[in-house]
Amino acid sequence: MRIACRMWLEADGRAFGEGPAALLGLVRTEGSLSKAAARLRMSYNKAWRTLHAAEQRLGFPLLERHIGGEGGGGSRLSSEGDELLRRYQALRADVDRDLQALYLKHFSDWP
Repeated sequence: MRIACRMWLEADGRAFGEGPAALLGLVRTEGSLSKAAARLRMSYNKAWRTLHAAEQRLGFPLLERHIGGEGGGGSRLSSEGDELLRRYQALRADVDRDLQALYLKHFSDWP
């Protein structure tokens, strides 16, 4: 048995959580929303809608998009998107660590 927890940030409803965080993390490394979506086995359309909805609720852009050009288009995290992802990942790590400690406190003697 183990403990599991879903976590998200709210701003007029669910605004940012594991899905958008995974997308942003992959956009950071891949340089493209379409490549990030493909790595997550998600359609580009769903990935775009997920991040667009988050941007609408949060009130700031998560990505800077570049269309066309010699090397093709691409995306990178906006400064706000990069900072949000950094803080969310740090919070997630703290929550996971503390949740594991609480789980052990209450269930370490359970069969």
